[in-house]
Amino acid sequence: MNQLSFGFTASPVREEVEALEDLPIDSLWVGGHVASRNPSPEAMVKLAQLAVLTRRVRIGTSILLLPLYPPAIVAKQIADLDQTTGGRVTLGVGVGGEYEQEFRACGVPVQERGRRVNEAIPLIRKLWTAEEISHPGPFYPMEQVRIHPAPVQPGGPPIVVAGRKDPAMVRAGRLGDGWMPYLYSPRAYAESVGRIREVAAEAGRDLARFEWMQFLFTNVGDDPEAARRETAGFLGGNYDQDFSAFVDRVAAAGTAAQVAARVQEYVDAGARHIIFTPATRIDRMAMVRRILDEVVPLVRPSSS
Repeated sequence: MNQLSFGFTASPVREEVEALEDLPIDSLWVGGHVASRNPSPEAMVKLAQLAVLTRRVRIGTSILLLPLYPPAIVAKQIADLDQTTGGRVTLGVGVGGEYEQEFRACGVPVQERGRRVNEAIPLIRKLWTAEEISHPGPFYPMEQVRIHPAPVQPGGPPIVVAGRKDPAMVRAGRLGDGWMPYLYSPRAYAESVGRIREVAAEAGRDLARFEWMQFLFTNVGDDPEAARRETAGFLGGNYDQDFSAFVDRVAAAGTAAQVAARVQEYVDAGARHIIFTPATRIDRMAMVRRILDEVVPLVRPSSS
């Protein structure tokens, strides 16, 4: 699949969502935390708000920290939201771990997070069948449980795996419907594509419908150094780190031509759906329009 599509992270505010849906974009995404260091809404609440406010675009979580949630609750909430939207939901999941207090707050040992997600993904799919199921555990044992009605999308919404390290790639190759890394270089993206394809082949999985996504912090400015500084400040505020030395490696910041060249590198590495996060706290919608008007027209599908 060489066709490209583009989405944006969104604040579920009516005026912004309406403005975004009037633009030529394909998806809107929301994330969140339960107990992070910085004030943050919760991802499923934000997704529900998007479900109500949108009318046409695909909506999804980028990401839901799946080990913090009982799979039955996630399955029910996502099935209901898929019904509400007429089949427009995607579930993006990750393991988290950068904020250990979230795991303490939810009573989940942080060292179990990967194994819990590996169990939860196929269990959620079983629950989406709307048939009575039993599951032996070890983390989520249940007997004679039926969650219905089923989602609108046959087999349930796509479950896209986010992450940065090899366990996440293995999870995507064995269990996921897509891959959505973040804070990733184009070189790392290309390597992850190869790794996921290798894992999928070993598991006998066909990746014909697999979705290759990239979550990309982006800032377009006439002054490239100012754009890089603003991006570093934005990322540092989100992750409590100094990103000055890493912006050129894991983000897209600079003039429109520079940003487009950077996005093209991800496309050439294998990405087919770019999720832009405007790396600014000043005027998000102005940055969205610059990305769509000045960057996207310069990006072309890879010939590979």
